[in-house]
Amino acid sequence: MSVPTSRPVVSVPAQPRDREATGAARGKEAGHWSDRPWSKRVGRVLLALLLLALWEYASGRWVDPFFLSKPSQVWARLVRLAGNGELFLHLGVTLQETVLGLLLGMAVGVPAGVLFARSPFLSNIAQPFVMAFYSLPRVSLAPLFILWFGLGLLSKVMLVFTMVVFVAFYNSYQGVKSVDPDLIEMMRSMRASQRQITRWVILPSIRSWVMASLRLNIGMALIGAVIGEMFASSRGLGYYIQYSSGMFDTTGVFTGLLVVMVTAIVLEALLGWLDRGVLTRARFERKRTSSLPPGRGS
Repeated sequence: MSVPTSRPVVSVPAQPRDREATGAARGKEAGHWSDRPWSKRVGRVLLALLLLALWEYASGRWVDPFFLSKPSQVWARLVRLAGNGELFLHLGVTLQETVLGLLLGMAVGVPAGVLFARSPFLSNIAQPFVMAFYSLPRVSLAPLFILWFGLGLLSKVMLVFTMVVFVAFYNSYQGVKSVDPDLIEMMRSMRASQRQITRWVILPSIRSWVMASLRLNIGMALIGAVIGEMFASSRGLGYYIQYSSGMFDTTGVFTGLLVVMVTAIVLEALLGWLDRGVLTRARFERKRTSSLPPGRGS
């Protein structure tokens, strides 16, 4: 008869000290309540409500409502503009100019930054000229763009383009420069072409730089569109703000500014959601590829 050499595993109830330690460990793993996503949302809402309440209280008591308006009056104006469709008309025009200029600026700025970073000769020649154009105040270009491209959509898109392209260029340029040189040398030792190095090393490494520039450029693109509409336009949020300012309508000015800010917040949130989706998909693809047998991941 064989005698078992190992003792059976017996579960021992946790002692009071063990239970306290286990509870503390679980609390630590759960994190502080301020680290939870819902707490951030609640904090933002409470801060916004506090600022609106302070604004409502100050207007008429500390400051003349003619200069500051009131959140209640701004809300009433928003409801009226939404009811007659004027809000969506102006918002649609501004969004069209913003998105077109943003996409055009990113489509030109990112490849140009990669190209300049990969070509030291080209970078040394063109860098002073890029900096010279970057130093130009884009607001002063608005009259020229109106003269060159007319009063329509194209002049505003080009103004947005000039606001966006340099941020995209410098971010992608710096992203390429920050790539680990050992990775590039390893790819060259494997006889990889420049196209393969760019595809498999450079572009994945600058993804975070490109997304950062895209987030920064949302606000820049909206600013460019609004400025262009202020100079010469009959529609758009910039036109509405300029028209309200000319009529000494403080409520209209704050209404237009509020719509611009909310639009920027929504666009940034959509971009963050898209970024998380792309990152999740990339992780899934890497996990799927690594789980395949050798020779089938390519």
